[in-house]
Amino acid sequence: MGNYFLMRWLATSFLGLLFFAQATAGTVDRVEPPFWWHGFKHNELQILIYGDGIGQFDVTIDYPGVTINRVERVDSENYLFAYIDIDDASRPGSFDIVLRHGDISVTHEYELREKNPDPLHVKGFSPSDTIYLITPDRFANGDLSNDTLNEFADEKNRADDYGRHGGDLAGISQHLDYIQDMGFTAIWLNPILENAMPKASYHGYAITDFYTVDPRYGGNSQYLALTQKARAQGIGVVMDMVANHIGIEHWWMKDMPSADWINISAAYEDPDFYLGSTHARTSNQDPYASEIDKAEFADGWFDYSMPDLNQRNPLLADYLIQNAIWWTEYVGLAGIRMDTYPYSDKHFISEWTRRIMQEYPDFNITGEEWTANPAIVSYWQRGKNNHDGYVSYLPSVLDFPLQIAFAESLLIEPKSWGSVWTPAYEMLGNDFLYPDPGNLVIFPDNHDMSRIFTQVGEDYDLFQMAIVYYLTMRGIPSIYYGTEVLMSHTGTDSHGAIREEFPGGWADSEKNAFTGRGLSSVESAAQTFMRKLLNWRKAKAVIHSGKLMQYAPMGNVYAYFRYDEISSVMVIMNRGDSAETLEFDHFAERIGESKQATDVLSGRDYRLEGSISLEPRSVLLLEFDNQ
Repeated sequence: MGNYFLMRWLATSFLGLLFFAQATAGTVDRVEPPFWWHGFKHNELQILIYGDGIGQFDVTIDYPGVTINRVERVDSENYLFAYIDIDDASRPGSFDIVLRHGDISVTHEYELREKNPDPLHVKGFSPSDTIYLITPDRFANGDLSNDTLNEFADEKNRADDYGRHGGDLAGISQHLDYIQDMGFTAIWLNPILENAMPKASYHGYAITDFYTVDPRYGGNSQYLALTQKARAQGIGVVMDMVANHIGIEHWWMKDMPSADWINISAAYEDPDFYLGSTHARTSNQDPYASEIDKAEFADGWFDYSMPDLNQRNPLLADYLIQNAIWWTEYVGLAGIRMDTYPYSDKHFISEWTRRIMQEYPDFNITGEEWTANPAIVSYWQRGKNNHDGYVSYLPSVLDFPLQIAFAESLLIEPKSWGSVWTPAYEMLGNDFLYPDPGNLVIFPDNHDMSRIFTQVGEDYDLFQMAIVYYLTMRGIPSIYYGTEVLMSHTGTDSHGAIREEFPGGWADSEKNAFTGRGLSSVESAAQTFMRKLLNWRKAKAVIHSGKLMQYAPMGNVYAYFRYDEISSVMVIMNRGDSAETLEFDHFAERIGESKQATDVLSGRDYRLEGSISLEPRSVLLLEFDNQ
């Protein structure tokens, strides 16, 4: 009798579970992209549909100009990838995506918007811009209500260098006037997408949802509002993207679409197994590289908490390409900075860039390739005739080689022979490697390296030379937040310390760089110096698009010119501890018949004939009209 009741209970329970499964199967939990636009050159759209058992369903759409090309099913039964064609006959509006399986029918309303026709909606940053790089968690806390949210394990802890401090998009928005007044014309924010990681999530590079701005920063609506407000004030927004890897807490990792969605999946399946990238970036260009070296570089995980995405999977490749286009159109970006650019599959990242530039020919994208070798960096720039036939569509690259060489020139000891400026001079001479050196992003430091004031041993004279150099050199300068008030971290190279709180961004800040309260005399002087130079640069076409000529350095003195048909700028730096005499006749090729120049920094006038005595450890920024 006992067995009878047991069997009856099991049968009843099974039927109940079956009924429950049928009742819940077909729920749609995610549709990505959440909406799309009419008017793109590439008409095909991949729609990812995720929900319990959704992979068993058929898909239909009845809307003029929209047809289903194919439906892709994967290992997990909870995914569908519907590819639709949006032709010229389609119009903006909403239509139903109908999913059917047996007696179950599920409908999801999908919106098709009109692509913004204003060319200024998506206008790429250029050499006329100066970019302000911000780590959002550390700039300003504008909304206390989102500092700690119950659904996120990584809570606010300002005592922890690697904890969240509460900075957000509202804080940035509230201080756009300051950024504009300083003379910056674009802001690059370290990643702001959801990072639902248990710790150290503040930096943003372990994304857990590609379509959601982290709510601790304010969410998608706050990001859209920020970009619109910034654009109205003449400030573009550059989005920091990551296509190479995700955070291990990404929702995909709880239910991967297919076994090949990430590279080296054993690293996820076996906690004791981990194969990180070799970081051997040269393998991309090395004509003698082995296939295993190429694979272990590109397929290895960037970090044990960052699974490496397999962009050779065409479904994933399409997803990542569309995601970048979606954000660009949705908020109206001024550019993209792609993290760890060469770590992605090189053929995928070429197509990723091509597709974006196809839709936005006047856009700009810069890629991170951290090496001192310009031959390696130049490989990735659009227009490069590479030895292996690799074609890149990337307009800009971050100029790490110049940053490394110039820092060396500032720090090496003066010699009895040669010049301290030789590293910077010779590196600039390698510009023949680049198809477009004027479109490189140049910088004295960034969020991953010691701040420039720390690099130069908190020597204000060397700091001034660095700032003048980067704001007058060819390329697009990027300045890290707080550089203008000499933020430093002497004694530690902790990334958490490098990315410290901006003074004045919190109510209890001891100093306030926004108002000047509590700044030391040298910090205030640095801010005034930067503001003057940035606003001068903003209006100088000769710096934006003028030609460059440099002269071989002599001892501790280095000089170069920016010039066009109308005007010229001569930069002279003396790194020595004693005065130096400079003969203007040596520069007759560029000075020509011009007789007088004005130093932008001091306002003092100089005769461009005879000789000039250069003060020790000084920089001159001479501006004159061509004669």
